[in-house]
Amino acid sequence: MAGRGTVKAHGGFNANNDAEVLFKAMKGLGTDEDAILQLLIARSNAQRQEIKAAFKTLHGNDLVDNLKSELGGKFESLIVALMTPPIMYDVTCLRDAIKGAGTDEKGLIEILASRLPNEVNEIKSLYKREHNDDLEKDVTGDTGGNFSRMLVVLLQASRQQGIQEDLIQSDAQALLAAGEQKYGTDEGQFITILGNRSNAHLRRVFEEYRKLSGYEIEESIQRETSGTLQEVLLAVVKCARSVPGYFAESLYNAMKGAGTDDQKLIRIMVSRSEVDMMDIRAEFRKRFATSLHKTIQGDTSGDYRKALLLLCGGDDA
Repeated sequence: MAGRGTVKAHGGFNANNDAEVLFKAMKGLGTDEDAILQLLIARSNAQRQEIKAAFKTLHGNDLVDNLKSELGGKFESLIVALMTPPIMYDVTCLRDAIKGAGTDEKGLIEILASRLPNEVNEIKSLYKREHNDDLEKDVTGDTGGNFSRMLVVLLQASRQQGIQEDLIQSDAQALLAAGEQKYGTDEGQFITILGNRSNAHLRRVFEEYRKLSGYEIEESIQRETSGTLQEVLLAVVKCARSVPGYFAESLYNAMKGAGTDDQKLIRIMVSRSEVDMMDIRAEFRKRFATSLHKTIQGDTSGDYRKALLLLCGGDDA
């Protein structure tokens, strides 16, 4: 996946010079938002952390606090997200999903279904360090039933590696017996198999499942489950098939129809900008007969739009 992001480390990088440019952009009357966004999006997250340190050393102020006091609205949220180290950003998003009024189940699903096992382990330990709380406990305290069980399985980050040839047939049969062939549904089987097998293994199971049942696994999940359990199972299946495809669909859903889910839009554009944004763009184009660039352009405005389009990195018209 290396190098599939749209945001790359800047060659000839000098943290002190960048800190000065940002200081000038915020000094005096008015703020040069354009200078801020052009500079920060042309730097990798690791470089932004160095700029933050240099800014404090040179000016005795916290760069993020300064940015917050100068910017506003969605543009501010986007810039603050860009200034947050990736694992810390996931921790913040999960904390917000749990601790706010109500629970943002979609946010929990999106992060826990799409991150690699080593990332999930890093998220758990950083969450503990930052909040002195156990992420699993917080998740189970805020969710219930089979949905909660599935999130706990994902939090174990213990997916098997590779493809277990001897299990493909039996996994597909177990899923069929737990759903289509049963009166009622044995959700536990879906949770165990979808939560613990590798993506490569699951892709083979889905193929076998289709041969055995005549259905795509997604169709069966939609028939056999409902609510948040259905949402998390479908997210896991989509990520097993293609993580960029999953995010392309999520971005499309964030912007289609009236209103925009800006929280989701920011979260995906920022967290995937250095990972696989090129692939997400390609999937978006393939699935929706329009480009991600055009969709963002039609759905957002101002500096917020400018920043999102830079993160998108080009138009696949």
